[in-house]
Amino acid sequence: MSSKDERSRTRGDLAWAISVGGIGVVLFTALLAFTWYFAATLLLIFTGMLLGLGLNALTGALGRRVPLPHPVRLAIVCTALALMLAGIAYLGGATIAEQASLLSKTIKSQIGNVKSFLDNHGIDTSFFDFGNGATDASATAPSDTAPAPAAPSRGPLPGAGALASSGGAIVSQTFKLLLGTIHGVGNIFIVLFLGFAFAAQPAVYHDGLLFLAPARHRTRVALIIDRTAETLERWLIAQIIVMLAVGVVTWIGLAVIGIPSSFILGIQAGLLAFIPTIGAIIAGVVVVLASLASGWIPALSAFLLFMGVHAMESYVLTPILQRQALDIPPATLFAFQILLGVVFGIWGLALALPLVAIAKVMIDHFKTYEAAPLAEAA
Repeated sequence: MSSKDERSRTRGDLAWAISVGGIGVVLFTALLAFTWYFAATLLLIFTGMLLGLGLNALTGALGRRVPLPHPVRLAIVCTALALMLAGIAYLGGATIAEQASLLSKTIKSQIGNVKSFLDNHGIDTSFFDFGNGATDASATAPSDTAPAPAAPSRGPLPGAGALASSGGAIVSQTFKLLLGTIHGVGNIFIVLFLGFAFAAQPAVYHDGLLFLAPARHRTRVALIIDRTAETLERWLIAQIIVMLAVGVVTWIGLAVIGIPSSFILGIQAGLLAFIPTIGAIIAGVVVVLASLASGWIPALSAFLLFMGVHAMESYVLTPILQRQALDIPPATLFAFQILLGVVFGIWGLALALPLVAIAKVMIDHFKTYEAAPLAEAA
C-alpha cells in the first residue's frame, strides 16, 4: 500500500509540476506578446518615469541645500526649468528657426553634392533616392518623346468628379497632418504628466510596487527598486551635464570656425549626446555635412572639433561623472542599442542605456544574493 501511495503522490507531483510549468510558459508567452504589441506605449510610460526620476533627483539635490517640503522644492524646480526653456525660446527662438531652415537647405544641398560626386566615380547612389523614383524618372525622361494628347476641355469649370477627388485628397492630407500633430503633442503631454505625477508622490508609487510583490520577497524588491532608482537618478544628472557640455562646446567651436547654423548644430549635438555612440556619430555626420558648404578647411576643422568633443565626452566627462552610476562595457551597450533599435525603432535606440542599466542592477543584485550563502558556508 505504501508503495502505491508513494507512486500516486509522485504522479500527482509530476502532474502538478507539468501544469504549473505549462501555465508559466503560457503566461510568459502572453507577456512577450503584450510587450511586443504595446511596446510604444510601454516605452512612452518608461520615458515619463525617467522624467519623474530626473525631477525627483533635482528636487532631492535642492533639498540637501534648502530645507523645504518636497512639494515646494518640486514647484521651484519645475518653475526654474520652465523659465529656462521660455528664456531660450524667447531669446533664441528666431535664431533657432532661421538656422534650422538654413541647416535643412544646406544638408540637402550637400547630400546632392555627395551623390553627384559618387555618380561621377561610378558608385551606385540609389540609396540616396528616398522614394522619389517616379519623380526622378519623369524628370529625366527623353525630351524628344511626343507628349500625350491633352484631354479635351469640358468647359471653364472642372467636373464634379475632379472636384470630389481634389477635395477628398485635401481633406485626407489635412486629417493626416492634424492627427500627426495631435499624436506628437499628446505624447509630450503624456510624458510631462507622468513625470510630474511620479515626482510629486514618489513614495506612493514605491509602496504600490512593493504591494504587488509577495510579502516574503518585499525586502529584496524594495532593495532592487531603491538601487535602480538611485542608479538612474545619478545617470540622469550626469547625462544632463554631459549634454550641456557637448552642446555648448560644439556651438562655441563651430562659431569660432565660422560655420553657419552653429547654434542649432550645438543644440542637436547636445540632444544626440543622450544616445551613446550612435548619437555622437549622427551628430558628427550632420556637423561635417553642414560644414562642407563653407569649404574643405572649415569642414576639416569641424571634423577635428567633433573628434575632440567626442573624446572629451567619452574619456573625460563620462568616466568622471558616471563612474559610480554605470559600468557597462561599450560592446555590450552597442549590441543592445542595435537590438532594441531594430526591434522597437527610435524609442528602443534612445532608451537602450537606461533599460540595460536596470537589467544590470537586477543581475548584480541576484549575483550578490546568491554569493552571500556560499560565502557564509565557506
